[in-house]
Amino acid sequence: MSKSWRPATQLVHGGTTRSQHGETAEAIFLTQGFVYDTSAAAEARFKGETDGFIYARYGSPTNDMFEKRMCLLEGAEDARATASGMAAVTAAILCQLKAGDHIVAARALFGSCRWVVETLAPKYGIECTLIDGRDLANWEKAIQKNTKVFFLESPTNPTLEVIDIAGVAKLANQIGAKVVVDNVFATPLFQKPLELGAHVVVYSATKHIDGQGRCLGGVVLSDKAWIDENLHDYFRHTGPAMSPFNAWTLLKGIETLPLRVKQQTENASRIADFLADSNKVAQVIYPGRKDHPQADIIAKQMTGGSTLVCFELKGGKEAAFALQDALEVIKISNNLGDAKSLITHPATTTHKNLTDEARAELGISAGTVRLSAGIEDSEDLIEDFSRALAKINA
Repeated sequence: MSKSWRPATQLVHGGTTRSQHGETAEAIFLTQGFVYDTSAAAEARFKGETDGFIYARYGSPTNDMFEKRMCLLEGAEDARATASGMAAVTAAILCQLKAGDHIVAARALFGSCRWVVETLAPKYGIECTLIDGRDLANWEKAIQKNTKVFFLESPTNPTLEVIDIAGVAKLANQIGAKVVVDNVFATPLFQKPLELGAHVVVYSATKHIDGQGRCLGGVVLSDKAWIDENLHDYFRHTGPAMSPFNAWTLLKGIETLPLRVKQQTENASRIADFLADSNKVAQVIYPGRKDHPQADIIAKQMTGGSTLVCFELKGGKEAAFALQDALEVIKISNNLGDAKSLITHPATTTHKNLTDEARAELGISAGTVRLSAGIEDSEDLIEDFSRALAKINA
């Protein structure tokens, strides 16, 4: 029945299991371990001869409900919930690699994601090549005999570049490599990487899935064979497990995901159009606008715009800081996907550890600002920007 439900219904009811009490809201199984009726029953469960939970680091009933609900939404066979988005990214990449292997990654990545592939992986003998992921020819040129993983974000953080996922997957399949896609900015509502040919999808559930600034979480989704062969043992033994309380919180958040994302996207679209008309703004990048540099790819692989807007102010860092400090409704924060509108200056926050040259390659200038639109009234948000822009000398 659940597979035939439409997404909004799946996100309220999918994967739900109830205890003997018949609770309406999903139960929180806040326990470290589980007991067995007999020694033989314990032995059988550890051997995998009987189903059931063993230890909360491996999984719990609450985590299992969250994983199943995400699988229904994403169209995946299996998933593992992690303690954070970065735990999901790190696990998805490292669990399938060994010393001597090679990663090709789009250079436009969240700062911590880039650190994993550019700094951490090489410490363990895993090579990495960073490329401009917008051009498929760059992916093909970067392939080596030992290339095992392609990693990308699309849209990217913070400049909202869009990468041809199907094109990258086609190249990966020719050499037997796996494509790992961080789909946070598109959300699972607007883009389905697995349907486009990707092999693994990761999310920071901290963002839109929680959507209310409450807790950390992540999830890795793929087919069951890949999970069993690569992630299962890595996950059990390295311990990036999600807390059952966080899993319960995320289950509550995911129920309203379509409602929030719809309003956030409408707000982001209106704000992008407003900013594009300002003489104090040098450039606006928004996946829902026809002037987006990869509009043709967006039309092929995304069913909606984004809750994020990237724009560049003409006055550089001074103008960016002045704008942010003058806002009243919109709050300064490096988080995104929240019900509250949030704004950040990437060059001094999320991407501060990159060199000036690396930021320039990504199109992050001193005047670049990233907005995460919330669910407030769009008129209040536009009025907030209007007041703040009026205080900028540019």
